[in-house]
Amino acid sequence: MLILETPRMVLRPLREQDAEAFSAYRSDPLVAHYQGWDAPYTLAQARAFIAEMSTIQPGVAGKWFQFALERKAVGGIIGDCAFIRLADDPQQAEIAFTLARTWQHQGYANEAVGRLLEYLFTSLNLHRVTARCDDENYPSVNVLERLGLRREGHQIENAWFKGSWGSEYQYAMLEREWWARQKGIQNG
Repeated sequence: MLILETPRMVLRPLREQDAEAFSAYRSDPLVAHYQGWDAPYTLAQARAFIAEMSTIQPGVAGKWFQFALERKAVGGIIGDCAFIRLADDPQQAEIAFTLARTWQHQGYANEAVGRLLEYLFTSLNLHRVTARCDDENYPSVNVLERLGLRREGHQIENAWFKGSWGSEYQYAMLEREWWARQKGIQNG
């Protein structure tokens, strides 16, 4: 079982007992606003998703793998982050993340996504990691840019999303950029 740690959190596979908290934060309309699901996100949906995730090994090309974000001090999940190795090029991956509203703006997303990037570049030795987000999702934009991902594109009204056209930013980081950033952090 793959478990990643940060100073304040454990990134671990989702468990059956996470279903209620998972359903609760995904049912928050403000959390779901920029995400691919609709609120409310039922307990049955949460259980089905967690059951599906339990059959997936991390790093399988073409399959998303979801980590639960659990605070060490208290326990219980506060969000999730995920990655998918691209089916047509397993040296690349896309990442995504979600945090319960209560725990936003406290550095947890930076910590979790930073640790996920470390895992992808050091353990899986990936060449490139990408992310995309709605161009109006400023907190996610800030997380990605703070972690050093480069904005590579701005697609205008590229997706019909929840009843209207949405625009997205595309971000990426190369393995060598990640290593250079780590060296700069250690020396700075």
